[in-house]
Amino acid sequence: MKVLIADPISDEGIDILCSCAEVDIKTGLRSEEIISIIDDYEALVVRSQTKVTAKVIEAGKKLKVIARAGVGVDNIDVEEATRRGILVVNAPNANVISAAEHAIALMLALARHIPQANAVLKSGVWQRGKFMGTEVRGKTLGIIGLGKVGSAVAKRAQALEMKLIAYDPYITADYARSRQVELIFLEQLLKESDFITLHLTLTPGTEGLIGAKELAMVKPTVRIINCARGGIIDEEALVKAVKEGRVAGAAIDVFSTEPATECVLFGCDNIIVTPHLGASTIEAQAVAAKDIAEQIVDVFNGRPARYAVNAPPPK
Repeated sequence: MKVLIADPISDEGIDILCSCAEVDIKTGLRSEEIISIIDDYEALVVRSQTKVTAKVIEAGKKLKVIARAGVGVDNIDVEEATRRGILVVNAPNANVISAAEHAIALMLALARHIPQANAVLKSGVWQRGKFMGTEVRGKTLGIIGLGKVGSAVAKRAQALEMKLIAYDPYITADYARSRQVELIFLEQLLKESDFITLHLTLTPGTEGLIGAKELAMVKPTVRIINCARGGIIDEEALVKAVKEGRVAGAAIDVFSTEPATECVLFGCDNIIVTPHLGASTIEAQAVAAKDIAEQIVDVFNGRPARYAVNAPPPK
């Protein structure tokens, strides 16, 4: 069996794969380059950068499994993989703590203007008065998406003595209460929150979920954090709202187009940006690599995968 690793993963996963297969690590390939070689491989490993399109999948005549070393699979044409009998697996638990901690870090950075203060002081200017912050204690945190990451954020926000509300149409009020979170409608969350953090997947139903209409409902003191997926927030509408003083600030880790080296968000001083770092911890990457490697080994040996995203018919 041969495995193509198209995006960097931790050595823990590579070692497991090398114990049972021939492994080629070829990162940074363009789509056409992957198409030209994928027919030699039974498994393809990616993170978020490589796009596994229908054409890539069609060219992978031997493919048995496509593995995403992380949670979201929006960079994989799962429908096409299913149609061709190819299993798609991911590592849904690997990034939970890493993403939750990053969301909390960005929230605190917003509240205390940390990146801006750092930049000004390093430029040789001492401006204490310019960076008056706000405490998060006693503030209302609105969590959009109370799944694994959203719940982990809620747990950490409780230690900061915040009031927690959430919108998630796929969970019950009892589930939310068990996490000391009040489940409410999206419109109410937008109106009541001092901070809003997003933790949901990008789907046709969530694309543009937070646009001009929604941003018109929020407090002018609200601060918005997105460590989920780009495209859930309308970037143009967000910048307009921040510049007009209708939103106090935002911290964005994900973008509608990635890699993002130019973006409308970059030109706004009250918007903090990071390059999709939600899953970028040593621990998260080690667990993700190990999880998907073990699943590939299981598939090669005729065993079921732990975290199958689809249920394709056998080839």
